[in-house]
Amino acid sequence: MNTELSDFDGAYRVELIRKGIHFCSLSIPIAYFYVPRGVALIVCIPLTLAFAAVDIARYYHRPIQEWFYRSFGWLLRQHETDTTRKRLNGATYVLISATICVIVFPKIIAVLSFAILIVSDLTAALVGKRFGKHKFLSKSLEGSLGFLVSAVAVVALTPKVEYLFPEYLIGAAGAAVGTFVEALSTEVDDNLSIPLAVGVTIWIMYHYFLPGVNVYTFG
Repeated sequence: MNTELSDFDGAYRVELIRKGIHFCSLSIPIAYFYVPRGVALIVCIPLTLAFAAVDIARYYHRPIQEWFYRSFGWLLRQHETDTTRKRLNGATYVLISATICVIVFPKIIAVLSFAILIVSDLTAALVGKRFGKHKFLSKSLEGSLGFLVSAVAVVALTPKVEYLFPEYLIGAAGAAVGTFVEALSTEVDDNLSIPLAVGVTIWIMYHYFLPGVNVYTFG
């Protein structure tokens, strides 16, 4: 029993470190809110290409593979080391997701969607691993509630176009969609699926319920 607890605590510490690194990605939406879209892309695109190139090369180039696993192997999940399926790691998907959000969405929506990914995915993982007891889809109910509550908090704290009450309701609807997507088990990495699902939901709802609000106010 003590060994099982020790193994759990060790795995949870690794998850804390992994999510601490993940949390640093919150600097992306914060910085993007204050810089022009073009500047954000000048930073995001080369960085994403570099991470993706190294991530792919580790499957085919032995020296890169040895360096990569020696440096970062302890942080990778099992599916991120599968040499048959050759999946990208979470950090690469975070950068891909950030780049797509900047390209596709109005700034106000990109910032909110990506902030929800960073804060709420982290919260869901830590709460679910520590307190999860009841199943919800492919995750735990406790972790999903952690995602939803933290996502609603992000909606409350992030900038709005005109700070109308319906904007908060639209954000909450996006948070609910993100919660559902995070709890699903799909082939698409949730670092990609969560912000895209949240962003599309919010954009559509602005279009139908607040057509007079200019979501491009901030760029």
